[in-house]
Amino acid sequence: MTLDAHGPPTPAEALRHALAQNPLLSTLAPHELALLADYLTVHQYQPGEVIVREGDRERSMYFVVEGMGALRRGDVQLGPLGPGEYFGELGLVAARDRAASIVATTALTALRLDIEGYERLTREHPDFTVRLLQTFVDGLADRLVSMTENVGVLLTRRALPRRTALTPKVLGEPRPVPTGTQLAKLLPNLVDGRRVVAALLDRKAVSLNTALYSSGDVEALTTDNWEGQRIYRRSQALLLLEAAYEVAPEAGIRLAHSVGVGQRVAIDRLGQRTLADLAPELTRVMRELTERDSPLREERWSVGEAMEHFSERGWGDAVALLQVWREATVPVLSYGQVYALSFGPALPSTGQLRPPSLLHDDHELLLLYPQEVVGSGAPESVRQPSAAPPEGALAAASQTIDLIRTQDLWLETLGVSGIGSFNQACVEGRVSQLIRVSEGFQEKCISRIADAILERDGVKVVFIAGPSSSGKTTFIKRLSVQLQVSGARPLGVSLDDYYVDRELTPRDADGEYDFEALEALRIDLLERDLERLLRGERVATARYDFQTGISHPNGGPVLEVGERDLLLLEGIHGLNPALARTIDQACVFRVFICPLSQLPFDRLSRIHASDMRLLRRIVRDRHSRGYSAADNIMRWPSVRRGERAHIFPYQQHADAVFDTSLVYELSVLKVFAERYLLEVPRQHPAYTTAFRLLGLLDRLVTIYPDHVPPTSILREFIGGSGFEY
Repeated sequence: MTLDAHGPPTPAEALRHALAQNPLLSTLAPHELALLADYLTVHQYQPGEVIVREGDRERSMYFVVEGMGALRRGDVQLGPLGPGEYFGELGLVAARDRAASIVATTALTALRLDIEGYERLTREHPDFTVRLLQTFVDGLADRLVSMTENVGVLLTRRALPRRTALTPKVLGEPRPVPTGTQLAKLLPNLVDGRRVVAALLDRKAVSLNTALYSSGDVEALTTDNWEGQRIYRRSQALLLLEAAYEVAPEAGIRLAHSVGVGQRVAIDRLGQRTLADLAPELTRVMRELTERDSPLREERWSVGEAMEHFSERGWGDAVALLQVWREATVPVLSYGQVYALSFGPALPSTGQLRPPSLLHDDHELLLLYPQEVVGSGAPESVRQPSAAPPEGALAAASQTIDLIRTQDLWLETLGVSGIGSFNQACVEGRVSQLIRVSEGFQEKCISRIADAILERDGVKVVFIAGPSSSGKTTFIKRLSVQLQVSGARPLGVSLDDYYVDRELTPRDADGEYDFEALEALRIDLLERDLERLLRGERVATARYDFQTGISHPNGGPVLEVGERDLLLLEGIHGLNPALARTIDQACVFRVFICPLSQLPFDRLSRIHASDMRLLRRIVRDRHSRGYSAADNIMRWPSVRRGERAHIFPYQQHADAVFDTSLVYELSVLKVFAERYLLEVPRQHPAYTTAFRLLGLLDRLVTIYPDHVPPTSILREFIGGSGFEY
């Protein structure tokens, strides 16, 4: 018979019903039972209703009278709760934050003893209160014994620490600490005014929650470092997924491509919602989550457990990746309910994130990065984005997004939606197909750009710009072929030949020559030569001697532009409207090239285009220029600053965008890059990035370069190109 058979129960009736099912509490005498009942209130909960929320400091305890509940910590089910059981005694007595959540799984009736009732009971019946506390302590002891036995089984693979004390070097100074000390306790919150987001333990980036079990070098990783900026961005993205779980769990929200000032957010199912409604709601919940200061959870699951979890939640890319996972366990991380694959550390709690903002357009959301993690070197308009970007910038972003969507469509026809499904295609023997289709897609795009150039009346000058290791050299070769197929004659001119004398080159903030500044070019000379060439004159172009640092204004090839001739100019400033202002802009066509497509690992993490370019550069320079991987990694922040200052802000001026990424290329680069990254000494500052890149490559199936065609952009970096450079 249920309790409500004759109407709602009185607290005394409900308590008697609960005690009858709990041997520990049933030791209370009838008069004690009646006494306690006077301080209890009856509460009823619906299925799915949260009774106690993890992290809250609500001071009440509860006795389950009827129905079932579930004990949860984050997204982990710790067990059921039924009639006769009680919870919340530590929160009541010790004012502790709730260590777990209690959720009603059926209609549930419970008796509540709140802090006001407990304090009144203590004043009015102190002897009984002591007996009641003893009952609670006995119950807690039984729970601890059971928990210890279970944990002992789980920890059989972990030996006891060999030493009880360690002496790591913390910021260069030896410091004795107990074994198991968290790194957060050893490092300051700020270093040189920049936020500490993670620790470097023997040059490897780890979470500040990491416990120390061996002596080593402990350093701080801040947002002043590009690796630190990535950690902050990863944490912010994980926060968004947590907010999405609360606001719209059915929407299938996932993080898409980075766009410099933020990260695009893709949505599988909007339903009846609009982006205009969803963006402020997600922003509000993200702010609440930062105020809640939920701790980071870093766990290791078995592969089977992880596959089951992600399959239940519809994370198909993660499941596919785990199909070829090599280790026995899978690292995951979470700020609460949403677990994602871990590809690096995150901030130790949500309270250390600044409340983020979301913008939206007609198709998707943009998660904005705070200024401190956008990266130095970018102009003010890039570092501090407004809610209303300029129309030209939106047009450029639209071109890029359309190109990525087109590539995603043909990848879907091949069954490739992420790194996991790509690996599966390789395992199934479809490598040659992936290479042919990927190369064919690029050739078609180059052909279309050539057609667009020739179809526009009056175009005589084509500027081509892109960041480092984009494949500009091979792109120009292939574009030239397509232009020649249509009867045009391309003439190449390098902007590098228009450098000023080295002694006149401007200096950067560190006092080094800034070869990427616009002022490092003789713009007046370039404009004069272009004007003369467009008038049909024969012109001896400039040449720059890189060995001596001397500019020779008439030392380059002699050119003359005929009716079917086109000038192709490649250089970092090709998109800048301040270049070639004196010529008729109707004669100019600008092309922006860059690796754009970035396959995802799961809904949180994906390949970064900048990592792809860095790996290209490491392999190429180790092959042909004698630079080590460590040299390139150390130069990379400077290279990126130049790109953010001189290329990316001017993308909106591009008439065409070309994605130079190849879906299979990282699997080929892996053949070479793994060895070069392993050459980086463990004590070298570049080891942090080298170790992370090695972990990234380890998630990809290896493809040997035999089937890479000689005209591929990839050949520019691995060698064996059919073009002469």
